[in-house]
Amino acid sequence: MRSSTEIRLYSGTANPELSEAIAKHLHVELGHATIQRFPDGEIFVQYTDNLRNADMYIVQPTCCPANENLMELLIMIDAAKRASAARITAVLPYYGYARQDRKDRPRVPITAKLVANLLTKAGANRVLAMDLHCQQIQGFFDIPVDHVYASPILIKYLRTQAHVGPDSVVVSPDSGSVKMAHSFADKLNCGFAVVAKRRVDATTVESSHLVGDVKGRNCIITDDMTSTAGTLCGAAELLKREGAKKVYAVVSHSLLNEKGMEKLNNSPIEELITTNTVPQAVSGPKLKVLCTAPMFAEAIRRIHQSESISCLFRDDSMTDNLL
Repeated sequence: MRSSTEIRLYSGTANPELSEAIAKHLHVELGHATIQRFPDGEIFVQYTDNLRNADMYIVQPTCCPANENLMELLIMIDAAKRASAARITAVLPYYGYARQDRKDRPRVPITAKLVANLLTKAGANRVLAMDLHCQQIQGFFDIPVDHVYASPILIKYLRTQAHVGPDSVVVSPDSGSVKMAHSFADKLNCGFAVVAKRRVDATTVESSHLVGDVKGRNCIITDDMTSTAGTLCGAAELLKREGAKKVYAVVSHSLLNEKGMEKLNNSPIEELITTNTVPQAVSGPKLKVLCTAPMFAEAIRRIHQSESISCLFRDDSMTDNLL
């Protein structure tokens, strides 16, 4: 069933470059909205377009500063709801607070669930997200969640630019990334290994054991996000001690700051391959940023046209043609 209304795409202030790229791939113009801060920091939003019965897509990753960007998104959703938009889809290239997804210690919150409740209560009818930190976050919502993956974009680069082949090894840097690493290994038709780690504190990680053979082979460490590069660099150092030839790292969301970039530059990692789901606060010779706009544009088009998005999960020639 095809929609009779046009796509209405709007951008928050968190990552306007990505929003503009998505609009370009959709062959639409970004909608017009005024987003300002009062002197005391309060956020003001006003749409200058008529939104009545509109099919709206608001692009806003809740990255640093997470609280500012999340609050801005909630206000944009509320304003659109009160302007009688027919459907509001929150497009979250990066879902902040996703690491707090369970009670692993006494008296701690499940903030990923709280954020889901806030988005729903604000008026979002649907969520489109990329590479959530854990799959169960989809179950925190009582509205439809379309979950897409950066893997087709990342795997295409690994095959064509990093020349990853059957003699390479995909490495999970911890137990939480095993499923993602195993999926990459299957799609790249190469080996698989796991590193065991122990977190010393919020910024320090010790990688202690390796399960798998990496001697004389190129290794690709996969993870969904990095903020300090501690896990990646610790795993890379262990792999080099075990005889790895070259070490690459692949993450969907790079939240690196200057200290993280310095750690990356001083590590054995040849290249950190990531995406533009969040704007990069720092840059460096080892950082390669790939564009996710074609993926989001195709997902938005298919949601708008009431078509399946499952084909976007594959990393074959059909996906290459779509993206």
